[in-house]
Amino acid sequence: MEQVLWSIGGFIVALGLVVTFHEFGHFWVARRCGVKVLTFSIGFGKPLYKWRGKDGTDYQIAAVPLGGYVRMLDHEVDAVESEHQVSESFRAKSVGQRFAIVLAGPLANFVFAIAALWIMLMIGMPAVKPIIGAITPDSIAERAGVPSGAQIVAVDQRRVQDWQDVNLALVRRIGDAQTVLTVRNRDGIEEQITLPLGQWQFDPDRDSTIASLGMDVFRPAISNEIAFISDASPAANSDLQVGDKIVAINGTQSGNWEQIRSFIAAHPDQLVTVTVLRNGREQQIPVQLGDNDGVGFLGIVPYQEAYPDEYRFTLQYGPIAALQGGVERTWQLMGLTMSMLKKLVTGDVSVSNLSGPVGIAQGAGAHASYGLVYFLSFMALISVSLGILNLLPIPMLDGGHLLFYLVEWVRGKPVPEHIQELSFRAGLLILMTLLVITLFNDIGRLFA
Repeated sequence: MEQVLWSIGGFIVALGLVVTFHEFGHFWVARRCGVKVLTFSIGFGKPLYKWRGKDGTDYQIAAVPLGGYVRMLDHEVDAVESEHQVSESFRAKSVGQRFAIVLAGPLANFVFAIAALWIMLMIGMPAVKPIIGAITPDSIAERAGVPSGAQIVAVDQRRVQDWQDVNLALVRRIGDAQTVLTVRNRDGIEEQITLPLGQWQFDPDRDSTIASLGMDVFRPAISNEIAFISDASPAANSDLQVGDKIVAINGTQSGNWEQIRSFIAAHPDQLVTVTVLRNGREQQIPVQLGDNDGVGFLGIVPYQEAYPDEYRFTLQYGPIAALQGGVERTWQLMGLTMSMLKKLVTGDVSVSNLSGPVGIAQGAGAHASYGLVYFLSFMALISVSLGILNLLPIPMLDGGHLLFYLVEWVRGKPVPEHIQELSFRAGLLILMTLLVITLFNDIGRLFA
């Protein structure tokens, strides 16, 4: 229930801020071009709170927090009483001014992303160096010769600092023939390794880009010693104690924690005998395992070694360097989004990878629960995605309007009304189809 509340709250805050900034872009440039703005609305539907500003604009927060709009004066639709009012109409402005007003929304999204990342980098984000852990046998990484324990320092000649950088760089390579990793071994020697991606099977619902290539993120060793026992768990209802070291289950020796975890998961609701080492002596303790949707559980947490200090760092900069970093990361996100859209069109990426409102809400909730810096990073990604989406030349979106204005500029007169009307209907059909696909994908992931 708590995660659901985080998802709903994070979704409303993230989308509200991103959409508000988008609409403010339209609003700000419209006012600079002398257009009278009638309504500035955050959300759709019935207004929950409304007031009129000194500029004559009605500002409101509406009931459905799934978007927003700026309604400008249109002398061909709204009642006007003078030539001055006609001159304040959006439709009365030059094609260049109308183009600038519409373009300002997506551009505002990119500015918002830069600002969010700028704040994030000034606050500082805890990060770890991309040190490679275990390599999966017969995987792409093993066949390419990726060494365990090495640090990834660049992907396709682009320097990376942490695993987030690596992940974004690899996502961009989905559908490509290969990618090149630059790794530094423990002796400080760098080498370039080419990963062939022709057989790369990446399912974002199942594992990460890194794991799907056969690489594991380095993690400190986990012992078999019990560090924590959950209340009202199978372990709590048995004689197990914190500090016990598990050496066997049902008489089978357990060499590492992964063996223990796998055995427990495969035996839900079964009575097992856990052999532990306590005060130098072995004891056999019967435990009735729990059942969590067909997966066995015991309710314990093992001790884990501390993460090496030399692998950890804080990604933090001063105001100028953080601004530069924000611009660079926003540009990377724009390139990644454009690359994914291109691959969706060419078929290199399946539409099953698209996420809709439910997926965005889950992402917002997860990042919000991690902390402010992670939430800022997530909002930057959503803002860039919204900006790019709105620039697509699809009628009903800003990009569709921009296309009409370009045609009007070339022809010297507006696109005929009946063609615009047909185009808007086609655009609505496209958008509704995309919405259905993304919702279907989201629901499929929820029940997968």
